[in-house]
Amino acid sequence: MIFVTLGTQDKEFPRLLKAIDKQIEEGKITERVVAQIGYTKFSSKNIEIFDFKSPQEVEEYIKEASIVITHGGVGSILDSLKHNKPVIAAARLKKYKEHANDHQIQIVKKYAKEKYILELKDFNQIDRVIRKARTFKPKKMVSNNEKFCSRLEDYLKKNEHVSWYNKYREVLMYLVFGVLTTVVNIVSFYILDKLGVSLYVNNFISWALSVIFAFVTNKLVVFESKSTNKKDLVREFFTFILARIFSLVVDMVAISLFINVLHIGKMISKIISNVIVIVINYIFSKLFIFKKK
Repeated sequence: MIFVTLGTQDKEFPRLLKAIDKQIEEGKITERVVAQIGYTKFSSKNIEIFDFKSPQEVEEYIKEASIVITHGGVGSILDSLKHNKPVIAAARLKKYKEHANDHQIQIVKKYAKEKYILELKDFNQIDRVIRKARTFKPKKMVSNNEKFCSRLEDYLKKNEHVSWYNKYREVLMYLVFGVLTTVVNIVSFYILDKLGVSLYVNNFISWALSVIFAFVTNKLVVFESKSTNKKDLVREFFTFILARIFSLVVDMVAISLFINVLHIGKMISKIISNVIVIVINYIFSKLFIFKKK
């Protein structure tokens, strides 16, 4: 029996199941196939399917299996290696929305390089990898699993084998919402200017609106602050306000300098001053305000 396990990852992975089902239809896989598919929505007349069972029941399937096919989750791989089973692992990919990033590629490659598992890259070649697995003797997983996992994590971090998005997500999100905050600020400034509001009152109101927008987006999306109790929320909010007051002073001085001394147009002056403010605000938010998850 071949046992397929997709773990408990909350994203779907039908690509692997479809490929296995196709190989069965073509007669290239003749063995009984049982699959634990988790949150994946998939049905097949060729595969015995269940979503979740107890860890003990899943372990019994692994013990019974001649080969285990799994996604690139460390837990699923280790559970199979614990019983010295030939493991074929296929990484979930971000581009198919199978995971939030591509870190499973590096996990699978590292385990394969260490001769613990076989890597499945081309899903059209599953039958060939299965034939190889029948004679594959996996390197025995010794008792220091934690040490190996630690080495794997260090390897991924040291060699920067993480997706570029995962590495720079915070900065990218800050820039995106920084631009949106600037849009809120500038649009407000433009509307109030057209309504004849004086320059400095206009600047203050547009600043206040952008600060409210920035606090919510910075806390929830950019820095993913874990603070939920009232005391921490109050601290974050007032620290954020103080930092933004400082950047407001910088904004006011800069816009005054650009308009009155350098004779630059209002809108251009506003855009330049906002770039300066974005940099200042990122430094304060990153170092002093929000606590990361």
